[in-house]
Amino acid sequence: MLDRVIKIIDYWTERLGRLGSWMALVMVIVMVAIVLLRYAFQVGSIALQESVMYINAIIFTVGVAYTLKEQGHVRVDVFYNRLSNKGQAMVDMFGCIVFLMLTSGFIIWSSYDYVGVSWRIREGSAESSGLPFVYLLKSTILAIPSLIAIQGIAEFLKSFKKFRKG
Repeated sequence: MLDRVIKIIDYWTERLGRLGSWMALVMVIVMVAIVLLRYAFQVGSIALQESVMYINAIIFTVGVAYTLKEQGHVRVDVFYNRLSNKGQAMVDMFGCIVFLMLTSGFIIWSSYDYVGVSWRIREGSAESSGLPFVYLLKSTILAIPSLIAIQGIAEFLKSFKKFRKG
């Protein structure tokens, strides 16, 4: 059962991470288009410029959980490498619960009203020709800790399995 949950979470995190990597290419293409339009044709587009911010938000939103899955976040391994497998698993489980889950929960709790107000008023760009989807952009504030918490469950379960093996 644990293996199945881990596999499902890792699968979807991997898929989202790959989406994020393709969105990086999309962002580069959009940025090149903005520069070409502005300097070659003297055409500017605020909506196109704002779309870069939205694409960047997507990259970070889906990339944070993928980075956790791939063990790419910064760690301070002063003592960790000297611990036994069981000790490392205990540190990882403690970190998942105390730091990752509590921080994710706090971010969701403290941001929920802020994002909710944006959705209620269907907040749009402050610029008249900007994108009318600021409420979607602000939703990433809730999506990031949610996705990292879900991947955190998989990481906790992996550590739990490692702990049981000894």
